[in-house]
Amino acid sequence: MQDRLSRERILSVEKRIRPYVRRTPVVHVDAADFGLPSFPLTIKLELLQHAGSFKTRGAFTNLLTRAIPQAGIAAASGGNHGAAVAYAAHKLGAPAKIFVPSISSPAKVERIRSYGADLVVGGDRYADALASCEAFIAKSGALSVHAFDQVETLEGQATLGLELEEQAPELDTVLAGVGGGGLLGGICAWYAGRTRIVGVEPEGAPTLTKALEAGKPVDAEMGSIAADSLAPRRVGELMFPLAQRYASGVRLVSDDHIRTAQRALWSVLRIVAEPGGVAAFAAILAQRYEPKPGEKVGVVVSGGNTTAVHFGS
Repeated sequence: MQDRLSRERILSVEKRIRPYVRRTPVVHVDAADFGLPSFPLTIKLELLQHAGSFKTRGAFTNLLTRAIPQAGIAAASGGNHGAAVAYAAHKLGAPAKIFVPSISSPAKVERIRSYGADLVVGGDRYADALASCEAFIAKSGALSVHAFDQVETLEGQATLGLELEEQAPELDTVLAGVGGGGLLGGICAWYAGRTRIVGVEPEGAPTLTKALEAGKPVDAEMGSIAADSLAPRRVGELMFPLAQRYASGVRLVSDDHIRTAQRALWSVLRIVAEPGGVAAFAAILAQRYEPKPGEKVGVVVSGGNTTAVHFGS
């Protein structure tokens, strides 16, 4: 797998998907704008990606580098991956069947439907949707596009790291949210130790935290307001060695920290982000990660598929 996730391979993938994905912007701010001690903070606005999240990178990488059978494409998702695969399939003219659990947000469900995919809603958690998806694939022969534990998915998400380094080469540290670990694993693969990478996950869904403690992916609890994007049962087998080698630990944030981060992004920057999308920023705002003097920090705001943010009057 290491050859597949080399710098050269990620550069090749980026060229392949470039016509289909947005080069999302960064905004440079002073942390003091958010009531923190002053330090330079770079925010990667990946919520402005097609289909509303970074997942679109991995979706197009799968569909452009693998043969699509007549049966089409199938994917299980908490919501964002499903929207991304549905969008990519729509753009490339391929049929897609998407499986999501009942906890998926209405905004994500509506996105999937808007791209014309055949949508199946069932089960309480991502693991339930995945089981249904795998049964369908075994019966139909459809192409499986895994949300995070697929090498092509990791390659696609790694292009975010490539893009961020081009936009902000001065960064000392990059923080990114963790669910199944596709985003963090991809970013780790791109930077490969040249920049400090820190994962952030909800206290109620500490998948990577538990895995690092155990020395392998293990089941973790799955309770959080970010459960539709950051609460699979466990992290992916493919990303785990990347996190072990290149990630400088994990920070945990509470649901209250996540809600506060959503409101702060709206209040200061007029950015509307979903709970899972603000986890990395929440770690900064709650000072779960405190940079050293002079440290230049970047955070990924990874998704914006929500209608459920309370902004106040």
